[in-house]
Amino acid sequence: MSEDPESQSATPDTEVVAREAITPDRLLHTGGSDRPTPEDLVLASGRDLTPQSMEWARRTLAEEGRSAIDKRLP
Repeated sequence: MSEDPESQSATPDTEVVAREAITPDRLLHTGGSDRPTPEDLVLASGRDLTPQSMEWARRTLAEEGRSAIDKRLP
């Protein structure tokens, strides 16, 4: 029997933990029906919430629409 942990089968307890640790697919997508706010865009772009960044986000959302946030999310 191998001592390599990857070669051993998972126990029922570890399988439950692994399933519970998976992020549901619905939380991984931005969703096409969302209406992103300037705050959403600022945070998605990694900027701090400042009056200047909020103004940038308002302009960007007005110009690019929904795709503005999709372009900036990882």
